[in-house]
Amino acid sequence: MRTLLTLSVLGILLPAVATGQQHPDGTTTPGVVAHPLVQMQDLAAAAPASSPQLQTPPAPTPPPPTRRRRGSMVGYIEDATIESKVRLRFDTAYHDTAPDRAEFFYAKCGCYTGLPVNHPAYDPDAPGPRPGAANDLNFQQVFLEGEYAIDSRVSIFGMFPIRWLQPQSFIPDTGGTFPNQSGVGDLRMGVKLAAVDKDDAALTVKLQFYLPTGDPEQGLGTDHSSIEPAVLYLQRLSNIVTLESQFGVLLPIGGSAPVPTAADGSFSGNVIFYGIGPSFTVYETDRVQFAPVLELVGWRVQDGNQTAAEGDASGTNIVNLKLGARAIFGQGSIYAGYGHVLTDQSWYDDIFRFEYRFSF
Repeated sequence: MRTLLTLSVLGILLPAVATGQQHPDGTTTPGVVAHPLVQMQDLAAAAPASSPQLQTPPAPTPPPPTRRRRGSMVGYIEDATIESKVRLRFDTAYHDTAPDRAEFFYAKCGCYTGLPVNHPAYDPDAPGPRPGAANDLNFQQVFLEGEYAIDSRVSIFGMFPIRWLQPQSFIPDTGGTFPNQSGVGDLRMGVKLAAVDKDDAALTVKLQFYLPTGDPEQGLGTDHSSIEPAVLYLQRLSNIVTLESQFGVLLPIGGSAPVPTAADGSFSGNVIFYGIGPSFTVYETDRVQFAPVLELVGWRVQDGNQTAAEGDASGTNIVNLKLGARAIFGQGSIYAGYGHVLTDQSWYDDIFRFEYRFSF
């Protein structure tokens, strides 16, 4: 019985005991398996007392945004690029000799309300400044414009203008004079659509609407709405030269009665406008670009009237030469320029323009 019990105990212990001996240092002879308790002790001894937490490396800082193409460099030709931006523009102009021509700048002279009732040009509804007809006018305008790019090919924009007028002289026998005026002009808004959108070229259709928000009696607006479709083009010819151009037409919606009042048509008229201007980058670093700009801008009045000599505005051609320069620094830019009339007829003889633009 004792022998049988001994053999039973050995049968239980043998699977858990190494087939060889375990050394005092805890190692075993090759080919020998250690007792499970010894293996657990070895693993516990081998495990580090504590494991440091793995730290997630910080996310890399995204690179600053880069513009796909250089922004427009011109100052008078409309901008063909589509991007989100704000623009603050200031104009000061001298010697506008026909400010109500085709109701392009302001509404038909209010002096027609003071004519005898039986006069063929009598118009009790003439909305413009009164009582006299200005034939020499200086003015300043500030435009705050915002444009939002829905994507790279579509944007919407709006423009808020403020105007100041200083009449210098009046046509004799037109009822007297009126004082300096100032206030909000006609609001503008519209949409731009890119027909061509390349790194070195842009062809854009611009549709602009004019709203008669300016007080016509103060010379701040035209007293009618207008729509202005235009095609704008930008082509980068080289790393130095960029060419920009425009072509469009201002189409009045409504307008004052013509002169004489019983005639067909309207005092307001369609005005075609066009322009072309190269810019020349003469200095460029990673942060700054500087480019002189030369622009030729023109208008042709298709129809309408004016209070100035001859009364008929149709066929009037006006061409201006504009000289300026733009400096681009990062996402902002500054333009300064001067314009002078080249033709006998004009919207003004001289104009100075200053502009700040910031693109997002």
